[in-house]
Amino acid sequence: MLKIENLTVEFGNLTAVNNFNMDVKEGEIHALIGPNGAGKTTVFNAIYNFVNYKGNIFFLDYNLKKIPTHNLVNIGLSRTYQNLSLFPTLNVIENIQLGLYRKLKSNFIKDIFGFDVFKNKSVKDKIQEVLTLLNLTQYIYYYPSFLPYGTQKLVELGRAIISDPKFLLLDEPAAGLNTEEKIYFREILRKLRDKGITLLIVEHDMELIMDISDYITVMSFGNKIGEGKPLEIANDKNVIEAYLGEA
Repeated sequence: MLKIENLTVEFGNLTAVNNFNMDVKEGEIHALIGPNGAGKTTVFNAIYNFVNYKGNIFFLDYNLKKIPTHNLVNIGLSRTYQNLSLFPTLNVIENIQLGLYRKLKSNFIKDIFGFDVFKNKSVKDKIQEVLTLLNLTQYIYYYPSFLPYGTQKLVELGRAIISDPKFLLLDEPAAGLNTEEKIYFREILRKLRDKGITLLIVEHDMELIMDISDYITVMSFGNKIGEGKPLEIANDKNVIEAYLGEA
């Protein structure tokens, strides 16, 4: 579903990603792991055209280098970020609604006459579906700063999935969550996969990754050093050395 060919990203004299190749199959939870500074988020940013790069990235039949970032949602791509990017002056439901911005059709005339696209039944049903899935209905009028960090993470996830993506990139979704929140988040990720969304996840929680991933790619210092199913990665000498500093 996603194919990365010979991806190289350079920042001056620093090569952040070096001749990197990766395939993500449809319907899988695919993890991209590695030590801090390995280049994982840079790969995400290349997919989203946030950085200049050499090589090619294909999503379905699209060459992503030719598609502006703001149009990626229209071909089925969505993502979250390492740091929460919620709007503090908007409440939960308003933050989630923003995920529909590129999907909804409005115009100047409709706006002048006060036509609210969010009152359309199909739109309201979609919003309610996401709120129910993430157990956020009770928080819809809360502002993010009044919510626990784990709940804020769910709001950001809701904004990412409300556009009905085919492919979802999650950058450290479990970072900062407590044990109970991680267990709940794990089940949410499985539900998203069962709904037909392919997931590419950057995450440092190895217990979570080994439990939910169908396939894992490992990076270190910008290079791919291993890939395979979770059990294969757990026993890969190169991966163990990169993480633990020992053979």
